[in-house]
Amino acid sequence: MSDVIVVGGGVLGLSTAYHLVCEGAQVTLVDRGDPGQATAAGAGILSGGALSRNDDPVHELAVKAFDYYPTLIARLEADDAGDTGYARCPLILVASDERDRREFEAARAAILARQAATGRPSPEDLREITPDEARRLFPPLGDVHGALLSRAAARVDGRLLARALRRAGERRGLRIRQGSAARLLAERGRAGGVVVDHEDVRASSVVIAGGAWSPALTDVLGIPLQVAPQRGQIIHLRLAGRPTHEWAIISGFREHYIVAWPDGRIVAGATRETGSGFEPVLTAGGVREVLAQAMRVAPGLAPAEVVEMRVGLRPLSADGLPVLGPLPSIEGAYVATGHGPSGLQLGPFSGKIVADAVLGRAAGVDLAPFSPARFRA
Repeated sequence: MSDVIVVGGGVLGLSTAYHLVCEGAQVTLVDRGDPGQATAAGAGILSGGALSRNDDPVHELAVKAFDYYPTLIARLEADDAGDTGYARCPLILVASDERDRREFEAARAAILARQAATGRPSPEDLREITPDEARRLFPPLGDVHGALLSRAAARVDGRLLARALRRAGERRGLRIRQGSAARLLAERGRAGGVVVDHEDVRASSVVIAGGAWSPALTDVLGIPLQVAPQRGQIIHLRLAGRPTHEWAIISGFREHYIVAWPDGRIVAGATRETGSGFEPVLTAGGVREVLAQAMRVAPGLAPAEVVEMRVGLRPLSADGLPVLGPLPSIEGAYVATGHGPSGLQLGPFSGKIVADAVLGRAAGVDLAPFSPARFRA
C-alpha cells in the first residue's frame, strides 16, 4: 500500500510525485501513456507573467511559478536527473501590423501601469524597445510596429523536464505503474486508492493529475471538473548554422509564439482548438495556421527546414483557471489539472502546491479561485 497514488505522468503529475517522495512519502504514479499528452507538445515558454495583459488569479501563480523554477532546477541537478533544457532568455511582445499595433498599445499601457504600481520587473528587465533592437534580438522578424522587451523570461524542454522529474523521483523511491486508472476508490467519504486495470490499488491519498482525462475519475462520483481537451499543434523548424541559442522568444498577438533553441531549432505555435475532443491528430488547417502566423511575424523563417510537427491535448477548464486542491466531499483526494496552454509554466510549481496540500502544509498561494469545488455551484 502506498501513502499516495498520483494519477498522470505529465509534468504536473511527475512534479507532484517528486515533491512528495522528496519529503519521504511512499508514492506510486499510475500513467496510461495516452497519445496526445500535453507535456510533450509544449513550447516551454516561461514568462513569469511579466507580459501578461490581465491581473487575474493566474498572474500571481505565474509569478511564483517562475520564481520557483531555479530552485527546482537546482534540486534536479543535485539529484543528477539530467538535462531539462532550462535557460534564461529574453522575451519580446511584438506588434507586426496595424491590427496588432492597436492591441499592443492597450497591452503596453496595462503592463507598464502594473510595473509602475508594483515596482516589478525593474525598468532594465521590462521596457519598450525599437524595431531595430527587436530585430537584433530575433533577426527573422519582419515589420515591427511596437515591441516590449522582458528580460525576466526563460524556456524549458517539456520532454526533458518530465524525464528528469521521473528519473529523480525513481531514485528517491517513486514507483511507476503503467496502466489505466479507471475509477477512484472512495468509502464513507474517504479516498482509498484507485482501480488500475481491474485491480484495487490502495493508498491513503490520491492525486488526480491526468490532464484532459482527469474528469473520468470524478464524474462517476457525481463531482464534475469541467475540464476538456484543447488541441494544440506546433511545428519545429531548423535554421542551420544560425546562433539561435542567443535569440529571444517572440510573443505575437492572435495567441501565437516563436521560441528559439540551440542548434538552429525554432518552435512555432500553436493552435488553440477548443472542442477538439480526444483527437491528437495534426490537421492541414492547423499546420497552415501555425506556419502562416509564424511567417507573418517572422518572414525570415521562410528558408527554415521543417523538422517535426507535434500535437497535444491541453486540459482546459471551463473558466480558464487551473484546478488545484482537495476534491469536495472526498477526504484525501486532490486534483491537479486544468492549466490549458500554461502547463509547463505553471505545472512544476502547481505540483509542489498540491504535494504540500497532501502533506498538510500551507500552499503559500490562495487556492480558492482554483478549487475543484467551484464546479459544483
